[in-house]
Amino acid sequence: MENRKVWFVTGASKGLGLALVQKLLTHGYSVAATSRSVDDLKNAVKHSEGQFLPLAVTLTDGQSVGKAIAATVAEFGRIDVIVNNAGYGLAGSLEELSDEEAKGNFDVNVFGTLNVIRAVMPYLREQRSGHIMNVSSIAGFTGTFPGFGIYCATKFAVTGLSESLAAETASFGVKVTIVEPGYFRTEFLKAGSFVTPKNEIADYKEVRESQALHEQQINGQQPGDPEKAADAMIRIAGEANPPLHLLLGSDAFGLAQSKIASLTDELETWKEVSISTDFGA
Repeated sequence: MENRKVWFVTGASKGLGLALVQKLLTHGYSVAATSRSVDDLKNAVKHSEGQFLPLAVTLTDGQSVGKAIAATVAEFGRIDVIVNNAGYGLAGSLEELSDEEAKGNFDVNVFGTLNVIRAVMPYLREQRSGHIMNVSSIAGFTGTFPGFGIYCATKFAVTGLSESLAAETASFGVKVTIVEPGYFRTEFLKAGSFVTPKNEIADYKEVRESQALHEQQINGQQPGDPEKAADAMIRIAGEANPPLHLLLGSDAFGLAQSKIASLTDELETWKEVSISTDFGA
């Protein structure tokens, strides 16, 4: 039965991760969920039955992640659906963000995801089954957001590694889906999930306007419903042939269509130059 699948969800104490965990538990799934604070996780989820395993995990620490995966298998006997949801937003132009700020975003958004993949793949290879959902973003599909270059870079990295992962793991029966949400009404644009630059450069008018737009206008008015996003992810996990790319939200869908149309036009416009570089052309 579908609800016998064991789920492992990172970043589960708030936002989309919390909505997903609560819905999974309501449907009777066994769920291991992670957060930096196990108390925050317990208080947010409010579920004490044996089907819920709350775990305090530092995603940037490979040993911490490995112990969490092992604990999940020890508790439930297997692991089936892995949702790499943990991450945070970072605003700031490429010029004004420091190495520390940029690397910090990559450490959580990219290397945290990699740590989970490395830890869980031995179990999935042995089972010859499993489904890894890596939560990227529409900002991992199109990068035309001033002031979000590093964040976009982390999400493009997640998208790229996920496409390769899908090709690497298909023969093991392991499926991969890249979840690419638009704006969802969560805490993502609030302090703690959204970081702004320590040293702003006033000349970047478009960046400051974009930053203010996200913090003051978009925050709290996002069109996406996290409960419906959770429903969509649960549905996809039950599909025999799930999509590699799952866009969530009408805004994400529209932005993706615009990017594809723009890229198609650009390819045709510069086709002659592109193909002129082959030997014998």
